[in-house]
Amino acid sequence: MSSDFNGKIVLVTGAGSGIGREAALTFAKRGALVYAADLNENGLAETTSMIAAIGGEARSARVDVSSETDIASLLERIATESGRLDVAFNNAGITGSANRIEDYSADDFDAVVRINLRSVFLGMKYQLPLMKQAGAGAIVNTASVAAVTGPGGMSAYAASKHGVLGLTRVAAMENAAHGIRVNALAPGWTETPMVVANSAQNPAFAELARKAIPAKRGAHPSEIAAAAVWLASSEASYVFGQMLVIDGGMTIGGFEL
Repeated sequence: MSSDFNGKIVLVTGAGSGIGREAALTFAKRGALVYAADLNENGLAETTSMIAAIGGEARSARVDVSSETDIASLLERIATESGRLDVAFNNAGITGSANRIEDYSADDFDAVVRINLRSVFLGMKYQLPLMKQAGAGAIVNTASVAAVTGPGGMSAYAASKHGVLGLTRVAAMENAAHGIRVNALAPGWTETPMVVANSAQNPAFAELARKAIPAKRGAHPSEIAAAAVWLASSEASYVFGQMLVIDGGMTIGGFEL
C-alpha cells in the first residue's frame, strides 16, 4: 500500500458509513491523520476503531455538516490541533424522499439541499482559508450521476447534486492559482447502507436500476472511495474542476446487441 499521504491531514465527512468510511480507511492506510466527521456517533466510533485496528490514526468529530457553527468549530479545531489541512472529502449527504415535483414537500426539499449542497459550500468556505495558508491542498466533493441526469421523483436530490458540480467548478476556478485542486465524484448505484435501506423500501426500483447498469451490479463503497483518494492524490496533480463519473456504465446510454 502506498504511503503517499504520510504526514497529511485529511478531513472526511460522512465518515460513519459507506463511501466516507472506506475513504477514511484508505487515507489512513496510506499514512494520513484522518479527521472523521459524521452526525452518527456509533458509526464514527466503528470507523475510528477500524482505523486503529490497521494501525492508522483518526480523530472523530460529531458534526452537522449543514450547520455553519459546527463546520467553523471543526475547522478551528483542525487548525489548532494540526495547524494545516491538506485534503477534504466533502461526502456527507442524503437521498431524500421520492415524489413528483408537485407532491414534493418544500420542507423536505430544503432539508436535502441543506445537507447535500449547503454543506459543501460551508465545508469549502472554511477549508479553503486553511489550505491557502499552506499553499496547497485538494478538495473532493461527492456529487452523483444525478448531477448529469434527471431521475424522476428525485427533484431535490438532483438539484442539490447539480449544485455540487457548479460549486466545485467555481471553487476550482477561484483556487487553482493557489495550488488547491477542487474536483467532484459522481457515483452511480452504490451499495451503501443508505441505498440498501432505500432499496428495501422499493425492491422493484432497485432491481430495475441494477438491470440498467451495464456492469450488472452496484458499486462497492470502496470502489468509489478509491476514486476519491486518487483525485486527492499527487497522481491527479493536473486534474482541476472535473467530475469523475463512476457508475458501472449507467450513463453510457444506448443498448447491448
